[in-house]
Amino acid sequence: MRQQRWFPIAVLAVGLFAVNAVTRVVIRLGFKTDDSAQTKASIVMFAVVGLVTAVWTFIVAQRRRPSQWLVPDLVVGAVSAMLLTVLVGPFISGGQPFGGGAGNFFAQIWLYCGFAIVGTLLGYWVAVVLGRDYRSRSLKAFTELRAAKPRRPVRR
Repeated sequence: MRQQRWFPIAVLAVGLFAVNAVTRVVIRLGFKTDDSAQTKASIVMFAVVGLVTAVWTFIVAQRRRPSQWLVPDLVVGAVSAMLLTVLVGPFISGGQPFGGGAGNFFAQIWLYCGFAIVGTLLGYWVAVVLGRDYRSRSLKAFTELRAAKPRRPVRR
């Protein structure tokens, strides 16, 4: 099952949604009336979403080209998790998706997208800076191969 194309996408989406679900349950059980604690918990949740996407990007960028993982895996997984978070998540905390109004609904979308994009960029930049991304490793292997083979003399 792990070899299926959809498996990493589903794991990413479920993992990101689980972060949101845990945050909503903690807010519902512990901080139902404290607005400042709810805001802090939401910010921490978005930061964890960014961290998860950064770690996932760092790991995947080492094995495959960005064209193979960026759009098919990361975008589909993150957008699926965002849709679950925005449309299903409010039911976990006892609300409705548009219960806070359209402004709150779209603010969640923008925050989620922003933190996911920044996390992805940070993860990829760290991989590039450390020379662990796919392209850097390919170039390193190429230079080692070229340096290992002696130059053949040209006969005239």
